Amino acid sequence: MITKIYCDIADIKQIKKFYKKSIVKGFTTNPTLMRKAGAKDYKSYSKKILKVCKKKPISFEVFGDNYATMKDQALKINTWGKNVYVKIPVVNSNGKFMGKIIKELNKKNIKMNITAVYSAKQTKKILNVINKKTKVIISIFAGRIANAGIDPEDTMKYATNLAVGDDNIETLWASSREVFNIIQAERCGTDIITLTPGLIKSMKDLGKDLNQFSLETVKMFYDDAQESGFTL
Repeated sequence: MITKIYCDIADIKQIKKFYKKSIVKGFTTNPTLMRKAGAKDYKSYSKKILKVCKKKPISFEVFGDNYATMKDQALKINTWGKNVYVKIPVVNSNGKFMGKIIKELNKKNIKMNITAVYSAKQTKKILNVINKKTKVIISIFAGRIANAGIDPEDTMKYATNLAVGDDNIETLWASSREVFNIIQAERCGTDIITLTPGLIKSMKDLGKDLNQFSLETVKMFYDDAQESGFTL
């Protein structure tokens, strides 16, 4: 299985650049990335992104914190384009499972990206409230799970096994930290992995000869020492 690569970015210039790359199959955004990109008006900025990202899948996240506001925002976001996935957090800021809104949007045939998933238990709860007839991405924050000192592969494999046979359900390895995460995602059977622009650029080193890597590293250290005029 080849895991699809999505670029995790909200900067329009970067999206324009990476949209042209065939290796990038889609994009994901979130309110934090939108803020960092300088967005002032969420809707108008998203519409500008969609003028660049016309066909590849892209996720825009709601930022409401309860059923009513999430529903209102989700229905609006869904009208922005056929390639749009509505991003819904698995829980709100109080830790309440958002199963009610996930179930309702799923029944309305709205494509969703369920985000901020950290456990096999959360994955199972999501799968229990959807009809599996409409496309759903389950974004598991594998990178942050690893930061907690826990092997994320167990959670990713569990999610993959739960979703196996359901073509409309895709698992996503989120919050990637290094290029090796691509290898991990593929051996877990994960459908999608999100990478930052920096990690996508670093993919050029995949399969590189380690002896050559060693030589290049030593040369870099040597050249930098010479240019700095270091002496002892």
